[in-house]
Amino acid sequence: MLTRDRIGALLMLVFSLFYWLQIDDIKILAFQASSAMTGRTIPEILAALGVGLSLLALLRPSSNEKLVLTGFQWRRAALICLLMIAYGFTVRPVGFLISASLFLIGSIVVLGERRLWVILVASVPLVILFWALMTQVLGVFIEPWPEFLGE
Repeated sequence: MLTRDRIGALLMLVFSLFYWLQIDDIKILAFQASSAMTGRTIPEILAALGVGLSLLALLRPSSNEKLVLTGFQWRRAALICLLMIAYGFTVRPVGFLISASLFLIGSIVVLGERRLWVILVASVPLVILFWALMTQVLGVFIEPWPEFLGE
């Protein structure tokens, strides 16, 4: 019987197996080949733990709880998914700051907040802070403005 716990365990098993298959893409330098700890060690441990724990969750005796799909707000979830897709299509042509701000503003409105000052304070400073952290601290370039405003 599929319960919420078993669906979660099944998804975690699929993710862990896919993760485990991708570990071979991690390059190891020649002098690391005989080392006890390499760049693959921790990912291998995490993948093995993920597979083991998800199998344990799948194979343990289940409770009588059944999967209930009623009561969820499917319309809101679908609208947020559509907003994510729109964000994905607009982040390059419109720029990160504008598209991420619009995505967060739209998501907050979909979730039910109507006070404009709360919406703006919760979205715009967060986007600017995240952009500054990524570009200034971590050195990852993210195009902030639309392409036509570029250099």
